[in-house]
Amino acid sequence: MNYPHLFQPLDLGFTTLKNRILMGSMHTGLEESKNGFEKQAAYFAERARGGVGLIVTGGVAPNRAGWTIPFGSKLSTKSEARQHKKITDAVHAEGGKICMQILHTGRYAYHPMAVAPSGLKSPISPFKPWELSDGGIRETITDFANCTLKAQEAGYDGVEIMGSEGYLINQFIVSKTNKRTDEWGGSYENRIKFPIEIVRSCREAVGKNFIIIYRLSMLDLVEDGSTWDEVVHLAKEIEKAGATIINTGIGWHEARVPTIATMVPRGGFSWVTQRLMGKLSIPLITTNRINMPDVAEKILADGHADMVSMARPFLADPEFPNKAMQGRTDEINTCIACNQACLDHVFDRKTASCIVNPRACNELTINILPTKNKKKVAVVGAGPAGLSCAVTLAQRGHEVHLFEAQSMLGGQFNIAKEIPGKEEFSETLRYYRRQMEIHQVNVHLNTRFEESNAANFDEVVVATGVNGRTVDFEGSNHPMVLSYTDVVLHKKPVGKKVAIIGAGGVGFDVAEFLTHSENTDIKHFMKEWGVDMEYKKGGALLESEEMSSPREVYLLQRSSNKMGEGLGKTTGWIHRTAMRLKDVKMIKEVSYQKVDNDGLHVLIKGQPHVLEVDNVVICAGQVSNNQLYTNLQGKVKHLHLIGGAFEAGDLDAKFAIEQGTKLGIAI
Repeated sequence: MNYPHLFQPLDLGFTTLKNRILMGSMHTGLEESKNGFEKQAAYFAERARGGVGLIVTGGVAPNRAGWTIPFGSKLSTKSEARQHKKITDAVHAEGGKICMQILHTGRYAYHPMAVAPSGLKSPISPFKPWELSDGGIRETITDFANCTLKAQEAGYDGVEIMGSEGYLINQFIVSKTNKRTDEWGGSYENRIKFPIEIVRSCREAVGKNFIIIYRLSMLDLVEDGSTWDEVVHLAKEIEKAGATIINTGIGWHEARVPTIATMVPRGGFSWVTQRLMGKLSIPLITTNRINMPDVAEKILADGHADMVSMARPFLADPEFPNKAMQGRTDEINTCIACNQACLDHVFDRKTASCIVNPRACNELTINILPTKNKKKVAVVGAGPAGLSCAVTLAQRGHEVHLFEAQSMLGGQFNIAKEIPGKEEFSETLRYYRRQMEIHQVNVHLNTRFEESNAANFDEVVVATGVNGRTVDFEGSNHPMVLSYTDVVLHKKPVGKKVAIIGAGGVGFDVAEFLTHSENTDIKHFMKEWGVDMEYKKGGALLESEEMSSPREVYLLQRSSNKMGEGLGKTTGWIHRTAMRLKDVKMIKEVSYQKVDNDGLHVLIKGQPHVLEVDNVVICAGQVSNNQLYTNLQGKVKHLHLIGGAFEAGDLDAKFAIEQGTKLGIAI
């Protein structure tokens, strides 16, 4: 069998999971959208059909105070339970099992009814919470039990009680957020009464034959967080209270350590779960940055956990388990952990999707169906837009010819995959290469599409991408001046002192490329970001060390805006922090005067300076490379323009892949 540990059934006593793969909880925004239950039913059913052992939904509040946002997802009434039946019926029809996550946000709520153990405002939400009274605490416990019972009535196979990531239950557990002096605060025994009573009440409400997963914060990554001994103690008490499985929670949302972004090593936190293995008699789930079956298999084989949780990988590919089990691992559309279309969307109040799979959360509207009118189509340019369009067209049955002037597929992804921490982008290119083999796309590398070729095709799609924007100041052609493609793609030598012009996404990527040390293993990552793998104190935090850098780098921008303002909502802070730890000089309000043998001459807030650098790297944005489209207009009846050639943003692969996919469906 492929991946024997991963596909070993898990016997829970009263029910058996067919494999060790959990689709982890992930809020998508479908929960609050129009016709949201129908959309969720299609979304979860597709993942159940894909072979996952157990699904956990996005967070559902047990009462109004627990809402994520005003009028957010909640389950407390029979009428709401009837709506949820649409989800459970759809999943069960596909042979799947599904648990509903019960999430009370506490002080993380984005509404004025927020409550918490103490009236302490969180750094990531706008509202100061109301302190729960003793009666309010007991009502909340009752609400959790009622929500669990309603989930059972709705047909769910179980619930997951969200006790980690800094939400309400976690806020009771740690002294950082629990300043109470009554029976719910003070000593650790008092602070953990709240989660224990919740689990006990939920178990009493539904009886023995119902899955209760408890999401336990095993690594808070905040000051005054739980100690390891406290984590073990709570895990044992939660087992006694009636939990079926314990899932691992890593880090609070306000923690200063990256926990799921692409620069986190694969399976980078399974060591935390491993510490708890053997101390309980119920199964343990581990999580975070497990995105391929070989990673999951090794974690299980090495005894780090009994089960693995993957959330975003099921956005990227709902068929992940079936493909792995059938030996089709090279066909998996791998999650690259970029957060651009999932978490960034959710935190911006948009519906989540996936940069590499635009169908995610759009299962009712984006469908790739066989064509009734086969055409011969030329796609010019093999960047993300061209690749997604070519594969979609071929999947539908068109004859597709993909033309690429360079010697390799990928366009700007070939630059992205060279950036330390973005190596996952190579997986997307592997996926597209395999899909083109399966669907018989005719690939023409090292081939420029000539205008005269257009007459041979029914339709022509121009996806010729972008060119780096040039700069116009004295000395811009000096030998020390390089483009970002010179540096990253062509590996031209770069000196020890470098100035980067432009602090958008490409500028930050180049800074990472030039300052990165070679060591990228898990222990090195934890050391750099200040995570104590020996867990000597609560929260397991150390002082972040200054990261070693082989170069002195200046990162410059013209505007007075925040550096990297256009970076991802959930990852921008990581990139800025990494630059500070590497002592990159990030300077705003810069005017560029000239480059000569003395270096880069600039004005900083109007004051003249000379940066004595060995090289200047231009990362001043992109312009569309759409000359072919202009030349073909009026000569081709069905002509299309997509991707960066259509709109040159800051290398927006999300837009490019989605646009390519939708055009492939439309033709």
